[in-house]
Amino acid sequence: MYPANFEYQKADSVDQAIAALAANPDLKLIAGGHSLLPAMKLRLAQPPALLDIWGIQEMKGIQRDGDWFVVGAMTTHAEVLRSDLPLFPEVAGWVGDPMVRNRGTIGGSLAHADPSADYPAAALALGVQFVIRGPDGERTVHADDMFVGMFESAVQPGELLTHIRIPATIQASVYEKFRHPASHYAIVGLAVARHASGEVRAAYTGAAERAHRLTKLEEAVKDGNPAPTGLVEAGDLLGDRFASAEYRAHLVDVLAARAIERLG
Repeated sequence: MYPANFEYQKADSVDQAIAALAANPDLKLIAGGHSLLPAMKLRLAQPPALLDIWGIQEMKGIQRDGDWFVVGAMTTHAEVLRSDLPLFPEVAGWVGDPMVRNRGTIGGSLAHADPSADYPAAALALGVQFVIRGPDGERTVHADDMFVGMFESAVQPGELLTHIRIPATIQASVYEKFRHPASHYAIVGLAVARHASGEVRAAYTGAAERAHRLTKLEEAVKDGNPAPTGLVEAGDLLGDRFASAEYRAHLVDVLAARAIERLG
């Protein structure tokens, strides 16, 4: 499973992790491991070195900061599930099984940017801010700019997603999901949130190379209208042996109608 010269390191602070990444660009971050380890087992990833960041306490926990919740990237799905965060607890209940939820982390899932993951749609609907630190300091990335491609996020080599800032003033939020029966990943997942300003933000996951905003739905329902159909074009979606692009487009419409009805 590991190459002969495999290297394993641990970091106990963000600064220590960033210094280790700068010293060895081959290091691959691991925390809960529920994304990386399966890929390594299947030989889809064979990093020559791992940096274990599970022990970084400053990246764990949930705190209230005015109109924001500040969530450490190392906070587990189980902790999110038990929290008072908007939308994310509902989404966390769809993630894996108890073993995955007790070890996997919200930051690891979001930074991994799996196109079938649940959290990215919720992050887009909520307008989450991502706090990223690297050798050049700290920067904040809005959810709209976080997910840039298949398994590709705005986190650059040498950087670390440390915290997630979630609006605490969300009026209502909903997540609807049509999952694969075996893997439980989203064939389509759809999140909608009504913000304190009255703005409605919506996004879908599982159907394309990354999570996307559903601006057509947002515009239609901002004045209390029902969800329209034809929200996405099949030509913009992915198809596979589990669901065609056309079927996924249909599911987006169905889940959007359910979500808006629940949103009220």
